[in-house]
Amino acid sequence: MQIEYLPLYVLIGVLSGLLGGALGLGGGIVVVPALLLIFHLRGIEIEVMTQLAVATSLATIIVTSIGAVRAHHQRGNMRWPLVWQLAIGVSLGAFAGAFVADWLSGPRLARLFGAFAVLLSLQMMFSSLRAPPPDASERLPGAGGLSLAGAAIGLVSSMFGIGGGSLTVPFLNACRVRMQQAVAVSSACGLPIALAGCLGFVIAGWGDPALPAGSLGYVYLPAAVGIGIASYPMARVGAGLAHRLPASTLKRIFAALLFIIGLRLALG
Repeated sequence: MQIEYLPLYVLIGVLSGLLGGALGLGGGIVVVPALLLIFHLRGIEIEVMTQLAVATSLATIIVTSIGAVRAHHQRGNMRWPLVWQLAIGVSLGAFAGAFVADWLSGPRLARLFGAFAVLLSLQMMFSSLRAPPPDASERLPGAGGLSLAGAAIGLVSSMFGIGGGSLTVPFLNACRVRMQQAVAVSSACGLPIALAGCLGFVIAGWGDPALPAGSLGYVYLPAAVGIGIASYPMARVGAGLAHRLPASTLKRIFAALLFIIGLRLALG
Protein backbone atom coordinates (compact mmCIF):
# COMPACT_ATOMS: atom_id res chain seq x y z
CA MET A 1 0.00 0.00 0.00
CA GLN A 2 3.12 2.21 -0.23
CA ILE A 3 3.00 3.46 3.36
CA GLU A 4 6.06 5.62 2.60
CA TYR A 5 3.62 8.18 1.20
CA LEU A 6 1.93 8.54 4.62
CA PRO A 7 3.97 11.66 5.59
CA LEU A 8 2.73 13.37 2.42
CA TYR A 9 -0.87 12.52 3.29
CA VAL A 10 -0.35 13.92 6.79
CA LEU A 11 1.11 17.12 5.26
CA ILE A 12 -1.97 17.46 3.05
CA GLY A 13 -4.11 17.08 6.16
CA VAL A 14 -2.17 19.83 7.93
CA LEU A 15 -2.60 22.24 5.00
CA SER A 16 -6.27 21.44 4.43
CA GLY A 17 -7.03 21.76 8.14
CA LEU A 18 -5.24 25.08 8.49
CA LEU A 19 -6.82 26.60 5.39
CA GLY A 20 -10.22 25.18 6.22
CA GLY A 21 -10.13 26.59 9.73
CA ALA A 22 -8.66 29.95 8.77
CA LEU A 23 -10.73 30.62 5.66
CA GLY A 24 -13.90 28.60 6.25
CA LEU A 25 -13.22 26.40 3.22
CA GLY A 26 -13.92 22.71 2.96
CA GLY A 27 -10.64 20.80 2.91
CA GLY A 28 -11.61 19.03 -0.33
CA ILE A 29 -10.57 21.98 -2.46
CA VAL A 30 -7.03 21.40 -1.14
CA VAL A 31 -7.11 17.61 -0.83
CA VAL A 32 -8.28 16.73 -4.35
CA PRO A 33 -5.56 18.59 -6.35
CA ALA A 34 -2.85 17.39 -3.93
CA LEU A 35 -3.97 13.76 -4.20
CA LEU A 36 -4.17 14.02 -7.99
CA LEU A 37 -0.51 15.05 -8.03
CA ILE A 38 0.56 12.19 -5.73
CA PHE A 39 -1.52 9.60 -7.57
CA HIS A 40 -0.05 10.79 -10.88
CA LEU A 41 3.50 10.41 -9.51
CA ARG A 42 2.60 6.94 -8.26
CA GLY A 43 1.42 5.91 -11.72
CA ILE A 44 -2.16 5.11 -10.73
CA GLU A 45 -4.41 4.49 -13.73
CA ILE A 46 -5.68 7.79 -15.14
CA GLU A 47 -9.19 6.41 -15.59
CA VAL A 48 -9.66 5.95 -11.81
CA MET A 49 -7.25 8.56 -10.45
CA THR A 50 -9.71 11.47 -10.17
CA GLN A 51 -12.53 9.36 -8.72
CA LEU A 52 -10.04 7.99 -6.17
CA ALA A 53 -8.99 11.51 -5.13
CA VAL A 54 -12.57 12.80 -4.89
CA ALA A 55 -13.86 9.82 -2.89
CA THR A 56 -10.89 9.92 -0.51
CA SER A 57 -11.45 13.64 0.03
CA LEU A 58 -15.07 12.96 1.02
CA ALA A 59 -13.90 10.35 3.52
CA THR A 60 -11.69 12.92 5.26
CA ILE A 61 -14.60 15.37 5.45
CA ILE A 62 -16.53 12.89 7.62
CA VAL A 63 -13.93 13.38 10.35
CA THR A 64 -13.50 17.14 10.08
CA SER A 65 -17.21 17.93 9.79
CA ILE A 66 -17.98 16.19 13.09
CA GLY A 67 -15.66 18.56 14.92
CA ALA A 68 -17.06 21.60 13.10
CA VAL A 69 -20.66 20.65 13.91
CA ARG A 70 -19.81 20.21 17.57
CA ALA A 71 -18.10 23.61 17.75
CA HIS A 72 -20.97 25.46 16.03
CA HIS A 73 -23.55 23.73 18.21
CA GLN A 74 -21.70 24.74 21.36
CA ARG A 75 -21.72 28.35 20.17
CA GLY A 76 -25.49 28.23 19.72
CA ASN A 77 -25.48 28.95 15.98
CA MET A 78 -26.87 25.64 14.74
CA ARG A 79 -30.42 25.65 13.34
CA TRP A 80 -31.23 21.97 13.39
CA PRO A 81 -34.72 22.24 11.80
CA LEU A 82 -33.11 23.86 8.74
CA VAL A 83 -30.38 21.20 8.71
CA TRP A 84 -33.00 18.40 8.67
CA GLN A 85 -34.88 20.09 5.83
CA LEU A 86 -31.72 20.18 3.71
CA ALA A 87 -30.28 16.84 4.84
CA ILE A 88 -32.47 14.51 2.77
CA GLY A 89 -31.84 16.47 -0.42
CA VAL A 90 -28.07 16.75 0.07
CA SER A 91 -27.82 13.05 0.95
CA LEU A 92 -29.68 11.89 -2.16
CA GLY A 93 -27.79 14.34 -4.34
CA ALA A 94 -24.42 13.28 -2.90
CA PHE A 95 -25.19 9.58 -3.38
CA ALA A 96 -26.16 10.22 -7.00
CA GLY A 97 -23.12 12.44 -7.53
CA ALA A 98 -20.79 9.50 -6.88
CA PHE A 99 -22.32 7.54 -9.76
CA VAL A 100 -22.22 10.59 -12.05
CA ALA A 101 -18.51 10.92 -11.24
CA ASP A 102 -18.03 7.20 -11.90
CA TRP A 103 -19.81 7.53 -15.26
CA LEU A 104 -17.52 10.36 -16.36
CA SER A 105 -14.03 9.51 -17.57
CA GLY A 106 -11.23 10.34 -15.15
CA PRO A 107 -9.70 13.09 -17.33
CA ARG A 108 -13.10 14.71 -17.95
CA LEU A 109 -13.90 14.72 -14.24
CA ALA A 110 -10.52 16.33 -13.57
CA ARG A 111 -11.26 19.05 -16.14
CA LEU A 112 -14.68 19.69 -14.59
CA PHE A 113 -13.08 19.93 -11.15
CA GLY A 114 -10.59 22.42 -12.58
CA ALA A 115 -13.37 24.55 -14.03
CA PHE A 116 -15.20 24.45 -10.69
CA ALA A 117 -11.99 25.49 -8.88
CA VAL A 118 -11.55 28.45 -11.24
CA LEU A 119 -15.13 29.60 -10.62
CA LEU A 120 -14.68 29.18 -6.88
CA SER A 121 -11.44 31.16 -6.93
CA LEU A 122 -13.16 34.03 -8.75
CA GLN A 123 -16.03 33.92 -6.27
CA MET A 124 -13.52 34.12 -3.42
CA MET A 125 -11.65 37.06 -4.94
CA PHE A 126 -14.77 39.06 -5.71
CA SER A 127 -17.07 37.72 -2.99
CA SER A 128 -20.03 39.94 -2.22
CA LEU A 129 -21.25 37.88 0.72
CA ARG A 130 -22.35 40.24 3.45
CA ALA A 131 -24.57 40.10 6.48
CA PRO A 132 -28.22 40.94 5.74
CA PRO A 133 -29.64 44.07 7.42
CA PRO A 134 -30.71 43.45 11.01
CA ASP A 135 -34.36 44.00 10.14
CA ALA A 136 -34.30 41.85 6.98
CA SER A 137 -36.66 38.89 7.07
CA GLU A 138 -35.52 35.51 5.78
CA ARG A 139 -36.64 34.36 2.34
CA LEU A 140 -36.24 30.61 2.64
CA PRO A 141 -38.15 28.47 0.15
CA GLY A 142 -40.56 25.80 1.30
CA ALA A 143 -39.66 22.22 2.11
CA GLY A 144 -39.72 21.23 -1.57
CA GLY A 145 -37.47 24.09 -2.58
CA LEU A 146 -35.00 23.35 0.19
CA SER A 147 -34.91 19.69 -0.83
CA LEU A 148 -34.23 20.58 -4.47
CA ALA A 149 -31.53 23.07 -3.48
CA GLY A 150 -30.00 20.48 -1.17
CA ALA A 151 -30.01 17.85 -3.92
CA ALA A 152 -28.17 20.18 -6.30
CA ILE A 153 -25.63 21.13 -3.61
CA GLY A 154 -25.10 17.47 -2.68
CA LEU A 155 -24.69 16.36 -6.31
CA VAL A 156 -22.02 18.94 -7.15
CA SER A 157 -20.26 18.58 -3.79
CA SER A 158 -20.00 14.80 -4.10
CA MET A 159 -18.75 14.96 -7.68
CA PHE A 160 -15.91 17.26 -6.67
CA GLY A 161 -15.14 15.89 -3.19
CA ILE A 162 -16.02 19.00 -1.20
CA GLY A 163 -18.14 19.51 1.89
CA GLY A 164 -20.55 21.88 0.19
CA GLY A 165 -19.76 25.06 2.12
CA SER A 166 -18.81 26.96 -1.03
CA LEU A 167 -22.36 26.33 -2.30
CA THR A 168 -24.47 26.12 0.85
CA VAL A 169 -23.26 29.36 2.46
CA PRO A 170 -23.96 31.58 -0.61
CA PHE A 171 -27.38 29.93 -1.01
CA LEU A 172 -28.37 30.57 2.61
CA ASN A 173 -26.85 34.05 2.47
CA ALA A 174 -29.08 34.83 -0.52
CA CYS A 175 -32.02 33.63 1.59
CA ARG A 176 -30.97 36.19 4.24
CA VAL A 177 -30.00 33.63 6.85
CA ARG A 178 -27.62 35.16 9.41
CA MET A 179 -24.02 34.43 8.37
CA GLN A 180 -23.01 32.59 11.55
CA GLN A 181 -26.04 30.35 11.21
CA ALA A 182 -25.42 29.82 7.48
CA VAL A 183 -21.86 28.64 8.16
CA ALA A 184 -23.07 26.38 10.99
CA VAL A 185 -25.83 24.81 8.87
CA SER A 186 -23.36 24.36 6.01
CA SER A 187 -20.92 22.51 8.27
CA ALA A 188 -23.73 20.20 9.44
CA CYS A 189 -24.76 19.48 5.84
CA GLY A 190 -21.17 18.50 5.08
CA LEU A 191 -21.59 15.32 7.14
CA PRO A 192 -24.48 13.74 5.15
CA ILE A 193 -22.78 14.86 1.92
CA ALA A 194 -19.59 13.06 2.93
CA LEU A 195 -21.35 9.95 4.26
CA ALA A 196 -23.72 9.49 1.32
CA GLY A 197 -21.07 10.41 -1.23
CA CYS A 198 -18.58 7.96 0.29
CA LEU A 199 -21.15 5.18 0.26
CA GLY A 200 -21.87 5.86 -3.39
CA PHE A 201 -18.17 5.87 -4.31
CA VAL A 202 -17.55 2.63 -2.39
CA ILE A 203 -20.35 0.93 -4.32
CA ALA A 204 -19.44 2.48 -7.68
CA GLY A 205 -15.77 1.50 -7.44
CA TRP A 206 -16.19 -1.89 -5.81
CA GLY A 207 -14.02 -4.56 -7.45
CA ASP A 208 -12.39 -2.27 -10.02
CA PRO A 209 -9.06 -3.99 -10.84
CA ALA A 210 -7.40 -0.66 -11.68
CA LEU A 211 -7.64 0.56 -8.07
CA PRO A 212 -4.52 0.31 -5.86
CA ALA A 213 -4.26 -1.99 -2.84
CA GLY A 214 -5.80 -0.43 0.25
CA SER A 215 -8.84 0.91 -1.59
CA LEU A 216 -12.41 0.43 -0.39
CA GLY A 217 -14.22 1.06 -3.62
CA TYR A 218 -12.89 4.44 -4.71
CA VAL A 219 -11.85 5.43 -1.16
CA TYR A 220 -8.09 5.05 -0.69
CA LEU A 221 -7.80 4.24 3.02
CA PRO A 222 -4.10 5.08 3.72
CA ALA A 223 -4.59 8.61 2.38
CA ALA A 224 -7.94 9.05 4.11
CA VAL A 225 -6.48 8.05 7.48
CA GLY A 226 -3.34 10.19 7.15
CA ILE A 227 -5.23 13.28 6.02
CA GLY A 228 -8.05 12.85 8.53
CA ILE A 229 -5.73 12.43 11.52
CA ALA A 230 -3.89 15.68 10.72
CA SER A 231 -6.75 17.85 9.44
CA TYR A 232 -9.00 17.49 12.50
CA PRO A 233 -6.69 19.17 15.06
CA MET A 234 -5.21 21.62 12.54
CA ALA A 235 -8.67 22.97 11.71
CA ARG A 236 -8.86 24.23 15.29
CA VAL A 237 -5.43 25.85 14.91
CA GLY A 238 -6.57 27.47 11.67
CA ALA A 239 -9.68 28.83 13.33
CA GLY A 240 -7.45 30.47 15.94
CA LEU A 241 -5.22 31.98 13.25
CA ALA A 242 -8.27 33.52 11.61
CA HIS A 243 -8.53 35.90 14.56
CA ARG A 244 -4.88 37.00 14.30
CA LEU A 245 -4.14 37.11 10.56
CA PRO A 246 -5.73 39.24 7.82
CA ALA A 247 -8.23 36.64 6.58
CA SER A 248 -9.19 38.69 3.51
CA THR A 249 -5.58 38.80 2.34
CA LEU A 250 -5.09 35.08 2.97
CA LYS A 251 -8.27 34.33 1.07
CA ARG A 252 -7.14 36.29 -1.98
CA ILE A 253 -3.72 34.63 -1.99
CA PHE A 254 -5.31 31.20 -1.77
CA ALA A 255 -7.83 32.17 -4.46
CA ALA A 256 -4.98 33.12 -6.81
CA LEU A 257 -3.26 29.77 -6.23
CA LEU A 258 -6.55 27.94 -6.66
CA PHE A 259 -7.15 29.77 -9.94
CA ILE A 260 -3.78 28.60 -11.30
CA ILE A 261 -4.34 24.99 -10.18
CA GLY A 262 -7.91 24.95 -11.49
CA LEU A 263 -6.89 26.40 -14.84
CA ARG A 264 -4.17 23.80 -15.20
CA LEU A 265 -6.64 20.98 -14.51
CA ALA A 266 -9.36 22.49 -16.71
CA LEU A 267 -7.01 22.74 -19.68
CA GLY A 268 -5.78 19.20 -19.15
